[in-house]
Amino acid sequence: MNCRKFDLTLIGANDLEVVRKVFKMKVYARISIGSTNSETEKWTPPDKHGEENPAWNYTMNYTIAETMVRHYGTMLVIKLYCRRKLGDRYVGEVHADMRDLYEHAQLYGGSAAMCYPVKKGSVSSKGELRFSCRFGECVSIDNMLLAQGIVDWAKSM
Repeated sequence: MNCRKFDLTLIGANDLEVVRKVFKMKVYARISIGSTNSETEKWTPPDKHGEENPAWNYTMNYTIAETMVRHYGTMLVIKLYCRRKLGDRYVGEVHADMRDLYEHAQLYGGSAAMCYPVKKGSVSSKGELRFSCRFGECVSIDNMLLAQGIVDWAKSM
């Protein structure tokens, strides 16, 4: 099976909808690729200072199947929430097709920075999300396992 490394850095967001009137907004993101399975979902730490303009500069590393970037339909979904003691409040989300991200990044040597509008359902919400992504070279999973075995063997010596 062929796969590649995918690094996603959530830089920040601008001018998000204010969903908390009394206390400060502490916005975080939940990221999933290709499914809504909560076990594979990754989270950023909440930004405690930016309120409607959070800045994370937080990088997440993935290993994705090559088919995710070769065919349309695999979505990168970034959902934004405001942390609250009585239950987190939904701010909005961004959907990006992995193939579109891959093709755009290839124009710039495998990595690119992007800005997407934040949506709430099918309606455009307020604000935009900035992130960058980097795609590694395509490798066979067998080669990755062999390389990991060599590294483990070298560490044991």
